[in-house]
Amino acid sequence: MDTLISLVNKLQRACTALGDHGEESSLPTLWDSLPAIAVVGGQSSGKSSVLESVVGKDFLPRGSGIVTRRPLVLQLQKIDEGREYAEFLHLPRKRFTDFAAVRKEISDETDRETGRSKQISTVPIHLSIYSPNVVNLTLIDLPGLTKVAVEGQPDSIVHDIENMVRSYIEKPNCIILAISPANQDLATSDAIKISREVDPKGERTIGVLTKIDLMDKGTNAVDILEGKSYKLQFPWIGVVNRSQADINKSVDMIAARRREREYFATSPEYKHLVNRMGSEHLGKMLSKHLETVIKSRIPGIQSLISKSIVDIEAELSRLGKPIATDAGGKLYMIMEICRIFDQIYKEHLDGVRPGGDKIYSVFDNQLPAALKRLQFDKQLAMDNVRKLITEADGYQPHLIAPEQGYRRLIESSLVTIRGPAEAAVDAVHSILKELVHKAVGETMELRQYPTLRVEVGNAACESLERMREESKKATLKLVDMESSYLTVDFFRKLPQDVEKGGNPTHSIFDRYNDSYLRRIGSNVLAYVNMVCASLRNSIPKSVVYCQVREAKRSLLDHFFAELGKKESKQLASLLDEDPAVMERRASLAKRLELYRSAQAEIDAVAWAK
Repeated sequence: MDTLISLVNKLQRACTALGDHGEESSLPTLWDSLPAIAVVGGQSSGKSSVLESVVGKDFLPRGSGIVTRRPLVLQLQKIDEGREYAEFLHLPRKRFTDFAAVRKEISDETDRETGRSKQISTVPIHLSIYSPNVVNLTLIDLPGLTKVAVEGQPDSIVHDIENMVRSYIEKPNCIILAISPANQDLATSDAIKISREVDPKGERTIGVLTKIDLMDKGTNAVDILEGKSYKLQFPWIGVVNRSQADINKSVDMIAARRREREYFATSPEYKHLVNRMGSEHLGKMLSKHLETVIKSRIPGIQSLISKSIVDIEAELSRLGKPIATDAGGKLYMIMEICRIFDQIYKEHLDGVRPGGDKIYSVFDNQLPAALKRLQFDKQLAMDNVRKLITEADGYQPHLIAPEQGYRRLIESSLVTIRGPAEAAVDAVHSILKELVHKAVGETMELRQYPTLRVEVGNAACESLERMREESKKATLKLVDMESSYLTVDFFRKLPQDVEKGGNPTHSIFDRYNDSYLRRIGSNVLAYVNMVCASLRNSIPKSVVYCQVREAKRSLLDHFFAELGKKESKQLASLLDEDPAVMERRASLAKRLELYRSAQAEIDAVAWAK
C-alpha cells in the first residue's frame, strides 16, 4: 500500500513542476483528482505543532501573525535505515540534514514568491522528508485562518486566505484535517466552521483537538473527543503538543511524544481513549486512511488521465507544430503549409469542396446571357446598314457586291463581343480570388501565422491577377481573329443576288433599295450569330486554359521563387505565431508530459501488484 502514497507523491511533485497547482485554468488539471490531506486551522490553533509532532522534527517557521503564506506540500517517506534528510522540489540536487536550514529555506522560498511583504501565494512549496521515524503520508499545510489583517497586509487578506483554503478543501478528493484548540469554544473554531461549509456531513473531515492540557481546571474535552459535541464520521483525535517553553528549551520530539503518551494514559478523563489519542496515532491513522482513499480513487484517476491525454493531443493537433529553429526547417515548414493550402484550393476547383461549380455557371449562364443581350439588331438597322455600305463604297459604287460594306458591318458587330468576353474573364477571376480566401481560411496551419497567411493570400491573388491579364489577351485575340479573317464559305453558300442593286444616278445615300439592304443586314446577322456560337465554345476554353488550369498548376510558383531568396530572419518573420498560441502549446505540451508520466507511474504500480 505504501507504493500508492509514493505514487501520489510523485504525481503531486510532477504537477507542481509542470505548473498544475489545481487553480482555475483552461488547462486540464490532474492535481484536483489526486487525494490529499489538507491541514486547516486558525492562527495559534497549534497547527504547526501538530505537523511537527507527526514528523518528529522542528522544521516549520514560527512567529507572530501569518507565518505560513504559501501552501506547503509535505511528503513523508519512510526509509528502512540511514540518516534522515529533507529535499525541496525547487532544489532537486540538495539534501538538508539540518532541519533549522529547512525552516529557513521555507521562509526564503516564500519570500522569493511573495516578496518580503506579508502577501500570500497559491503556488505550493514541495518538501519531502525521508526518515525511519515517519509513516508514509502527504499533508498540505495551508495558511492559518485569521479574522483581521495586520500591518503590512491588505484588507482582503482574511478573504484571500479563506478562498485559498476553500479552493483546496471543497474538492471531493480532499481529506480535511481540522485543527481546533480545546481551550476555546468549539463553536468558534475557524477550522470547524469552514470545513462544515464544504463537508456538512463530516464525511471527509478528521477533527484534531489541540491544547487539551491547557484547558481550565474543572473542564475537559471528553464530549468533543467522544463525538458528542460535534459528530464526525471519523473519531476525534486529541494531541498534546510542546509548550512554547518546551520549544524555547529545545525539548526534543521523542521526549515530547513520551510525555504526550503519559498524559493521556494517566489522565482519568482520557485514559479510556488512550488507544486513539496522540501524534503517533494521528500519523498512522492518516496514513492508513489516505491509502484507502487513494486505492478507491485510482480507477477514476486512470480514466481522467486517459481522457485528458486524448483531449490534449487533439488540441495540440489543432494548434499545429511548433516553429522550427533553423532556416531549413522554417523553409520546409512554410513550403508544407503552402502545399496544404494549394491542395485545399485545388479541391475547391475540382469539386471536392464547394465553389468550383460557379465557374461553370459563368460559361453556361452568364456568358450566353451576355451574348444574347448584344443588340445586333440595332447595329444592323436599315439606316446603319445603308450608312456603312455607302460609306464603304467611297466615290464609286461596288461592281458586284459591297464587300467592304460587309466587312465593316461584321467588324462593327463583332467588336461588341469583346465586352462579354472580358466580363467572363473577370467573373472567373473573381471566383478564383474568392476561392483563395476560402482556402486560406480553411488551411488550419495558416491560422497559426498571421503574416504568412496574409503573404500567401496576397501572393495567390497577385498570381491570379497575372493570369487574368494573360487570359484577357488570349480571349480578346479570339474575338479579334474572327474580325480579321472572315469565313468565306459562309458567304459563298448564300443565294446570289439577281439585281446588282443601286442606281448611280441617285444620291450616294439612296443608291440601294431597301430590299437589298435588308438582305445585307440579314446576311451579316447570320454570320455574326454563327461567330457568337463559335466564341461561346472557344471563350471558356481560353479562360480555363489561361486561368483555371494555370491556377491549379502554378498558383504559388512566384511566391516559392521569392521564398528561396529569403534569409533566416525573413523566414522567421513569416512564422510570427500569436504569442498566446505559442504559450498555449507549450503549456499543453508540459501538461501532456505530466499525464503520460502519470499514466506510466500508475501502470507500473498496477503491474507490480
